[in-house]
Amino acid sequence: MAEVSGSAREAVSITRRSVLLGLGGAALMGTGTAAYAVGIEPMRLSVTRYRIRPIGPWPAGLTLRIVAVSDIHACEPWMTTGHIARIVELANSLGGDVVVLLGDYVAGTRVVTRFVDATEWAPVLGRLEAPLGTYAILGNHDWWEDRSALRAGRGPTIAGAALARNGIRVLENEALPLRVRGHEVWLAGLGDQLAFERIWWKIGLKRSGADDLAGTLAQIPDGAPAILLAHEPDIFPKIPAQVTLQLSGHTHGGQVRLPRYAPVVPSRYGNRYAYGHVREHTDLVVSGGLGMSGLPVRFGMPPEIVVVELAGASTA
Repeated sequence: MAEVSGSAREAVSITRRSVLLGLGGAALMGTGTAAYAVGIEPMRLSVTRYRIRPIGPWPAGLTLRIVAVSDIHACEPWMTTGHIARIVELANSLGGDVVVLLGDYVAGTRVVTRFVDATEWAPVLGRLEAPLGTYAILGNHDWWEDRSALRAGRGPTIAGAALARNGIRVLENEALPLRVRGHEVWLAGLGDQLAFERIWWKIGLKRSGADDLAGTLAQIPDGAPAILLAHEPDIFPKIPAQVTLQLSGHTHGGQVRLPRYAPVVPSRYGNRYAYGHVREHTDLVVSGGLGMSGLPVRFGMPPEIVVVELAGASTA
């Protein structure tokens, strides 16, 4: 019997999750519930706040407010440029020191009336404002929907180039220092871990992701406070404790979520890293995101902008 590769197993796993999500969606098809899950909850816009005293490296007395926007999945009728403009307006009102975009800007479902092009959504995201700037990483759908980048086995992707043209710094396995009230805090962005997951063997690559964790972390000085942006949260067990915080998206909180539990999560760890603040060897925050993939359904997981306030212990 032929051996099944790890990537093939992952593909089978994704297919099974898609079927389960479909069954979950079908279970919601009572008239009132379906109308809410398809037409009301996806259009809501909430703010979720976390105040974290880091267990990793962090300057005493320093507070940093991060506004995180994730998984937009631009499409009509749910994530139009007008709705993205409302997201930008709300994000700008939250008083962030820095704004980060956590990937997946392009549509993630075929059940749409129109795909919104990068030339439309990127200029709207370009209006995001923060004193320390706006930074972005790419998600799996930003690669999967870009056939030219997939065939080449490398970027730039259409989404990444569009963000850069509109003044947003895209971090692809790159780390840079931010000057925060007299302190230096490093911001790092990891390449997507599933970028070539569907076709890596066809284009002669030895791995399915565009991520280089070791190379990214090597750019950060020893002992320096660091924030890592990684679209998929599954890298978290490999993150050293020297990283103060990992920010991720991708899971949409399960998209259909019962109290504290999602039946289907696109993660090998299930609900462990599905949503919210997780503290293990260091801190992780997973955003529930704003858009949808698979089925255009949200239930019990309203679209959200995340605000994380890192606050060091007082020197007093």
